[in-house]
Amino acid sequence: MSLIPSLFGGRRTNVFDPFSLDVWDPFDGLFNSALANDVPSSAREASAFANARIDWKETPEAHVFKADLPGLKKEEVKVEVEEGRVLQISGERSKEQEDKNDKWHRVERSSGKFLRRFRLPENAKMDQIKASMENGVLTVTVPKAKEKKPEVKAIDISG
Repeated sequence: MSLIPSLFGGRRTNVFDPFSLDVWDPFDGLFNSALANDVPSSAREASAFANARIDWKETPEAHVFKADLPGLKKEEVKVEVEEGRVLQISGERSKEQEDKNDKWHRVERSSGKFLRRFRLPENAKMDQIKASMENGVLTVTVPKAKEKKPEVKAIDISG
């Protein structure tokens, strides 16, 4: 979609037009939200949570991952290391219990499972990974091994 919503309703898919790329459109779904009441509740479970947003920054000492997971307890989140230096962060937010007498006017909070995997670089110390969760923000710190500087040995020149 383009950054500007189409007033004529069609998706532009011209390969040669740089503005026809699929980019986030803030107006997407704005006008058909009224149709959401016709969708079954199982289909309304938002998939946004399935794609949990995670920041990854590298400092001189470590790789730091931060994930916003509001409403989740640390018991509902798993941080694992797989073979091949793969860091896996997963979890699940349960759907609220629905009472038959309840009438929902809007369902915007997402529920469901999420799973993200990151291949860590060679310099990651896999046995020293630490994770903490505070105020709904998961922080995973992967320390980096010190870079070995190549040893330079002076060679005497004879002659």
